Amino acid sequence: MFSVFWKKYSLLVWLGAILIMGFLATSLASYWVSRDQIRHSIIDQGLPLTGDNIYSEIQRDVLRPTFISSLMASDTFVRDWILSGEQEPSQIARYLNEVKQEYSAVSSFLVSDKTRHYYYSQGILKTIKETEPRDTWFFRVRDMKQNYEMNLDVDLANNDTVTVFINYRVFDYEGHFIGATGIGVPLESLARVIDDIQKRFNRRVYFVNNQGDIIVSAKTGELHKGSIHELPGITTIADQIINKNTQPTHLEYENAAGRIMLSSRYIPEFNWYLVVEQTEDAEMAKVQQVLAGNIAISALVTALVLLLCLYSVNRFQRRLENVAATDSLTGLLNRHAFELMFEQAVHETHRAKTPLSMILLDIDHFKTINDNHGHLTGDRVIMRVARLLENSLRNGDVLCRWGGEEFLILLKQTSLDAAQGVAEKLREVMAAEQFQLGTKTLHITGSFGVAEFGGVETLVHFFARVDRALYLAKSAGRNRIEAVK
Repeated sequence: MFSVFWKKYSLLVWLGAILIMGFLATSLASYWVSRDQIRHSIIDQGLPLTGDNIYSEIQRDVLRPTFISSLMASDTFVRDWILSGEQEPSQIARYLNEVKQEYSAVSSFLVSDKTRHYYYSQGILKTIKETEPRDTWFFRVRDMKQNYEMNLDVDLANNDTVTVFINYRVFDYEGHFIGATGIGVPLESLARVIDDIQKRFNRRVYFVNNQGDIIVSAKTGELHKGSIHELPGITTIADQIINKNTQPTHLEYENAAGRIMLSSRYIPEFNWYLVVEQTEDAEMAKVQQVLAGNIAISALVTALVLLLCLYSVNRFQRRLENVAATDSLTGLLNRHAFELMFEQAVHETHRAKTPLSMILLDIDHFKTINDNHGHLTGDRVIMRVARLLENSLRNGDVLCRWGGEEFLILLKQTSLDAAQGVAEKLREVMAAEQFQLGTKTLHITGSFGVAEFGGVETLVHFFARVDRALYLAKSAGRNRIEAVK
């Protein structure tokens, strides 16, 4: 119990302890002791926490675009369209435009590795070339090991607006690279974050590249410009700022404004350095003014800060966990959450020595639904199927949207024969459902692959077997069930 509490709230406990110790030291020590304490408070707590706030807000801003780019890269429509020869570019343009409109993105794109065509919401923007410096990002993405990257570049589709791109690699069904897709987030949003932080905390904030050039600063108020190698005072510590250290680096320098305390950290997502500055004189003036009365209010301030932090941390954590674990369209578990549930189910299976089975469901002819009725109708069909599956399964069964029109079901304490019975029930429920499109009725069917857990295999191997069963069901005419041993 204590270890769980400490893991979750240790930051708040330490923050509360530091605040209390700081208040006591300010009250009992002399002016010089108080000055040293305030300096350490700014350097060790205030500036790093401000950097953490900015970093958290940046991560929050790019988390949703990253998730959207992942969905685009795994969308069977996108992959099938490329593999089928990229016929009718208007189809992919309409898809990219719907993504852009649905998620309020500034840009959405797809680049094919075969034709090197750069598709965007209005069609083909250009054909990329290895000799073109502005196209080097694609070949970097093609050759990188990770599945995605965040890259700062100009957006050709938006008048060369500086944009943060989330580039996702697209693979065919055999794992071969076939292109890159993703969306763009305007760089201006970072300036708004900096503006807000500076107003709230009265600290200067800016981003520096590897050459020391100041890339992004506040939109209003006092702005840093030029290079830190040329600014008075800070030029003496410029090389220490550019150190590739993702942990905060604490530095100090002096200029005409007095002694400046600085915290910098490397942000690998952008290959920039986040710098937060604050002067010492302003804080010392406040200490001199409130020295006599801070003991009376210290306990109340500490309690309010801790309560506010506790509320904010819990609220943000719940929101982040919900976003990370659920599919945005259906509200079902996503692949990451399913992997965690699978590990837990395997542990329970080994402990209780009970069977564990899996069903992989694919909506039949879903591409035809999208092509004939549009992607919004396709989304409605996916949501309807999700609700049908939820209402037809047990409380203990684990239902996940695996991607596109595929759903994955984990059946605890269920043998292969019993799992086939569950799959048959779900097939009948889907076949009996009628989806109204105005005056027309759309009948939805599904193909099912079923397999029982082998006892020692990984999720990848287990999924490969159930995916093979699904392939057999689709090859045998669809709207049927196939099982593999």
